[in-house]
Amino acid sequence: MRSLQQRLGPLTWFYHLCLAGFIVCAVSLPATPGWSQSKPLSGLDTDKPIEISADSLEVIQDENIAIFTGNVDALQGDIRLRASQLTVHYRSGEGGEAGVNAISRIDASGSVFVTSGRETAQGETGVYDVENSLITLIQNVVLTRGENVIRGNRLVLDLVTGQTRVDGGESGPRSGGRVRSLFVPKRSTN
Repeated sequence: MRSLQQRLGPLTWFYHLCLAGFIVCAVSLPATPGWSQSKPLSGLDTDKPIEISADSLEVIQDENIAIFTGNVDALQGDIRLRASQLTVHYRSGEGGEAGVNAISRIDASGSVFVTSGRETAQGETGVYDVENSLITLIQNVVLTRGENVIRGNRLVLDLVTGQTRVDGGESGPRSGGRVRSLFVPKRSTN
């Protein structure tokens, strides 16, 4: 039987955890919009191919890296990563050829956005550890879903377990060294 985290998906699980804490503190407020009717992000397949498009590509074979620059868009299943630049680290396959299975890490820089469904996470830099299915965003991290916002300095998202962690860190003009959250209650239509 799949755990609650696996059924809800990576970003949704984190929001539900934060929402539960918020509801305990404010039981008199109505439910946050769209949470109970949200489409779970379960079933993200990190084994799917990674498709990358960009304005330019430079491959440095001696170092096993490919540098995509300008309006970079990487897609793997339902996960989209956008940035100004991506550096793809890969291992050589048989006969020196590289393939999607050989990608070990993707470093992103310049307005990094990760989206899946209705959820968006952004930061100044990011790392997608393909082998361990981890996405890390660093500096001025903002995680949004609808009007709900979580801000911090570092976000780590485990695509396998669905666990998400946001740390305040010591930098970032809006974080002040702390994680800050805003949960907007559902407005009644009466």
